[in-house]
Amino acid sequence: MALTKSFKDLVQSRVAHDPDFAAALLREGIDTMLTGDVDTGKAILRDYIKATVGFEKLGEATDTPAKSLIRMFGPRGNPQARNLFGVIGYLQKQAGMELHVADGPR
Repeated sequence: MALTKSFKDLVQSRVAHDPDFAAALLREGIDTMLTGDVDTGKAILRDYIKATVGFEKLGEATDTPAKSLIRMFGPRGNPQARNLFGVIGYLQKQAGMELHVADGPR
């Protein structure tokens, strides 16, 4: 299901003005991927990237062309682990966060 432009604008505006929401969005994107819903996780991270660092700056920081990153986080993208973890590491650093995997309720 395609999201309307107004919803994407709302997310970007909220991320820009609410650091707690931005941190929650990053955490949710990564958590969603870890639970196996890679497509939704990529979509969340794509929105987070657009609202924060942008694909150009992310590309420079990770030594990956911006167009490759856009494809990687697109609906048909299939990121390699090396690229994905490089992006996640950079996003965490930029957000001042350090996420860890923990054993949760079963």
